[in-house]
Amino acid sequence: QVQLGESGGGLVQAGGSLRLSCAVSGRTVSSNAMGWFRQAPGKEREFVATISRNTVTYYADSVKGRFTISRDNVKNTVYLQMNRLKPEDTAVYSCACRGSSSFGSRKSEDYDFWGQGTQVTVSS
Repeated sequence: QVQLGESGGGLVQAGGSLRLSCAVSGRTVSSNAMGWFRQAPGKEREFVATISRNTVTYYADSVKGRFTISRDNVKNTVYLQMNRLKPEDTAVYSCACRGSSSFGSRKSEDYDFWGQGTQVTVSS
């Protein structure tokens, strides 16, 4: 059984930082592509970042230069370091695992397993 559990969300002022964690069981983060997505109220889910098995990373233009995706193979955990946060970053952030491929993807439909999400709220 594959399980993904996010943590690290919360309330932060604009310009601040948060680090989200996604602990994975049932799959190995070093063998599968992992991604972060977010969904704001009234909006569709959108791509944030992805990391491939070979640690190739891609970011949405809106977060490039501010967010960093990484992983810890020993802890089997994926992280999203978020710096210089803006009010428009407010959303529920979810991690996802692409169980059938080691290549990262910007498409949510390419991911097989999802966490429950963690709320990030950025105040102005």
